[in-house]
Amino acid sequence: MSDEAFPDPAVDVESIEPNELKERIDDSEDVFLLDTRSSEAFEEWHIDEPNVTVRNVPYFEFLLGDVNDGVFEEIPDDRDVTVLCAKGDSSEYVAGLLAERGYEVRHLVRGMNGWADLYESYELAVDVDATVVQYQRPSSGCLSYLVVSGDEAAVVDPLRAFVDTYHQDARTLGAEITAALDTHIHADHISGVRRVAAGTSAEAFLPASAAERGVDDDTAYATIENGETIAIGETEIEALHTPGHTSGMTAYRVENVLFAGDGLFVESVARPDLEAGAEGVVDAAKQLHETLHERVLELPDETVVAPGHFSENAEAQDGTYTARLGDLESRMDVLGMDRAAFVDLVQSDMPPRPSNYEAIVATNLGEREPSDEEAFGLELGPNNCAASQDALTSD
Repeated sequence: MSDEAFPDPAVDVESIEPNELKERIDDSEDVFLLDTRSSEAFEEWHIDEPNVTVRNVPYFEFLLGDVNDGVFEEIPDDRDVTVLCAKGDSSEYVAGLLAERGYEVRHLVRGMNGWADLYESYELAVDVDATVVQYQRPSSGCLSYLVVSGDEAAVVDPLRAFVDTYHQDARTLGAEITAALDTHIHADHISGVRRVAAGTSAEAFLPASAAERGVDDDTAYATIENGETIAIGETEIEALHTPGHTSGMTAYRVENVLFAGDGLFVESVARPDLEAGAEGVVDAAKQLHETLHERVLELPDETVVAPGHFSENAEAQDGTYTARLGDLESRMDVLGMDRAAFVDLVQSDMPPRPSNYEAIVATNLGEREPSDEEAFGLELGPNNCAASQDALTSD
């Protein structure tokens, strides 16, 4: 049965918007979620936070004319319950059944699709001649950045679904976007670099080493080589080739801020298998070790690492997922390992590959062109771009 086939609940049901639910979670409230999607969908992706208790009871358990009372055993009747599904319709029906039984219950508007549409922004507290904004997508952990200097702006690793947001925020800050840059060929979200530039005077940039994978796209883009710079207002963006996660992985440096892409995170290092595959993972891991030691860790300790993703194991500092390079080096033992130990570790506990990653890579290479709705669906789920399912940092 599809969401659209569910009848209206027999009683009025309160709703909660995704941003309201996020605020409750961020405020460390005790949240109980009843996720009514299929077990397979739940296991692949669900809301998982320390102060959230979540139970998965698929919606079809509630479709019987006389619902088995056992279905309700794991649903507390002494606290608020938020019911969610994929799109928001079946959850409203289930919430109605709970309301009839006296539960304090609400349903999540637009369900997990609404959760995936959340996009938050925070300004980085960094000492550079620019305003730097970090964009966070809670559902997937994707991070993007807006760099504004004078009346010009650049966006790093933009998501196609939120292109209008970048332009609007740049204008609010008195600037127009003149450059859109990807750090690599992404495997977890649909790139927005060419969409950002479309119909504007902005230029789309791909690392030259990433374009060598064979980008087949009619939309014009420029390439940027290791060491080259792009002027943005009163500052410059410098490209730093950092292969390992992919052959084309390129970080961007704005004064003491390093937009590290997927090479280095605040809680882990990159996984090396998404492009290289099983047959090339060892060589890619060796290359990642070389990149970290000969290019990244050679930067000053005060360098602020602004990564391309965060996982549920990452901790935000002042609302942002950033860290001093020197702090990461002291807290992340893997960064001090010799090559052999490093290669063994990064292969030992890799999470499942990102959902639909092959279709996403093909889209970002220009080999397919999904509609906006199809693209949004491809992105649902966690990014899984880190080398470990657990944090590699220590206190």
